[in-house]
Amino acid sequence: MPRRALAQKRPYLLLSLVAAMAFYYLSASELPELYLIPLKGSACAFLAIYAWLRHGSKSARMLAGAMAVASLADMAMEMDIRFGGALFFVFHCIMLALFLRHRGKPLEGSDSLVFLALLLATPLAAYWLVSVPGVAVPAGIYGLALGAMAAGAWASDFPRFTVGAGAILFVMSDLLIFGGMGPLSGSPIPQYLVWPIYYLGQFLITVGIMTSLRKRDPELRVVQGGKDTVH
Repeated sequence: MPRRALAQKRPYLLLSLVAAMAFYYLSASELPELYLIPLKGSACAFLAIYAWLRHGSKSARMLAGAMAVASLADMAMEMDIRFGGALFFVFHCIMLALFLRHRGKPLEGSDSLVFLALLLATPLAAYWLVSVPGVAVPAGIYGLALGAMAAGAWASDFPRFTVGAGAILFVMSDLLIFGGMGPLSGSPIPQYLVWPIYYLGQFLITVGIMTSLRKRDPELRVVQGGKDTVH
């Protein structure tokens, strides 16, 4: 997609990408966290605005709300991982409700195996990766919501190469965080990989859902620039 077209037709996606990349690169600088925290939160905040403005359906509103919660969670993670995790738990619940509104056909073969792996292996991996006393059980409980969200994405009627893949990337990023509390403790791998994997997952989820909604119901009116427009 040409940069000019992205800037003109989907400026909030471009702003989200710029914010995500700026946070990643500036995290290694001497810039105070006071500036980095809102920069981090703005990446998903712009995704929320994009979803809100691009489609007038209830599903788009749910996605926008979930991304707004993710924005708050991203900022909270920089201050208190427990509070951030609680907000992400809410995010997963909203997204699961959205995916249940868009259930796909019954799964068969390898698709059903991926579904079960996401649903069952995610909380188990979250539990076993953490070696910090008192954190393993909460991590496992959080993993239940995370795995259910990803499994719901996989079983939904949204495209798996965007939405399903994005949800799997989200799972990978969180498991890297948990790994940093266990076998990857002291390793630079979580520090360098968590944010790009997580953000790419959120970006794919948002774009995949919005593209599908707009194709299915292009006549819904949304408000852009103070005017009703038909997309």
